[in-house]
Amino acid sequence: MKAKSKKGLTASQLPSGSWRCRVYDNALKKQISFTAPTADEAVMQAQKYKLTHESKPADDITLTLGECIDRYIDSKTNILSPVTVSKYRNIRRSQLSDSFLALKLIRLTNIDAQQEINRLSGIYSPKTVYNASGLISAVVRTFRPEFAYRVTLPRREKKKKALPTPDEVIKAFKDTDMELVVLLGLWQGFRVSEIRGLKKSDFKNGVLSVNRVIVTADGKAIEKELAKTEQSKRSLQVPPPIQKLVDKVSGEYITTLSGESIYKRFKRKMIRLGYPDATFHDLRHLNASVMLMLGIPDKYAMERGGWSNTATLKNVYQETFTPEREKVDNIIDNYFSTLYSSN
Repeated sequence: MKAKSKKGLTASQLPSGSWRCRVYDNALKKQISFTAPTADEAVMQAQKYKLTHESKPADDITLTLGECIDRYIDSKTNILSPVTVSKYRNIRRSQLSDSFLALKLIRLTNIDAQQEINRLSGIYSPKTVYNASGLISAVVRTFRPEFAYRVTLPRREKKKKALPTPDEVIKAFKDTDMELVVLLGLWQGFRVSEIRGLKKSDFKNGVLSVNRVIVTADGKAIEKELAKTEQSKRSLQVPPPIQKLVDKVSGEYITTLSGESIYKRFKRKMIRLGYPDATFHDLRHLNASVMLMLGIPDKYAMERGGWSNTATLKNVYQETFTPEREKVDNIIDNYFSTLYSSN
């Protein structure tokens, strides 16, 4: 049975009851089939495919995945942040396999994509695999929008690691050349890029305003007026200890250290203290955790830390301190012990 002829497209009913419409792809030199519960749906799918592919330049049909990635990155150079562009180029250069990049995008299947994701998952962290998959997905949506990109990604488990207490951090960096940088991360909750972008002129009348960041992309320091999110542009009260350290700074910027230098100096100190997994960014986790411990309402905590939603604040940044957990354990144990002994 045939029905729904539209612009040369006809749907035929299969023995199963479904409807199938075929369209000839000139580039692939073969028929492409579309099956749907109704004739209308089958014809619409085939028509969409035909229109999409007929509107593409001939060279787009023969592009490899690697060539499409290059074109995608080049088209986004002035839109995406320099750090994101640098990360994409690194994924293209160092992570995706040559065989995967050599595939014609028009021939890419979800099996091909899944095999590449499986390979990446055996080498890199889930976060890195997610980033690589995100790039592939964006490229596919741009150059082959009719293709439904679907892969299973590795499970992202929150890694529990031992972190120093705020008191340990303060003592470790007191009276060192890293003291101000560390306090801005721990006390004020700033990111490394925000700290690098701070100028003495940003400190006025006891208030600090975050107006810019400095990031490193492809080995070059780049200053940006816009921070990570709109919420990142914020103002905080400056505590006296931090203001005193700021007053001692002789240059225009609060620090001239690169992001890598800050991370490495912090890391060395943490290793000596017995916290080899701790990173400078963990100071933001400590800052969020202190606010949780002190009962600071989410709204104010989000404003201080520049988080755009409570999910990020609670699920990613807020932790519990071991001494505080022990207090909570003791309170609960004492409560139930009293109940148990009275029965």
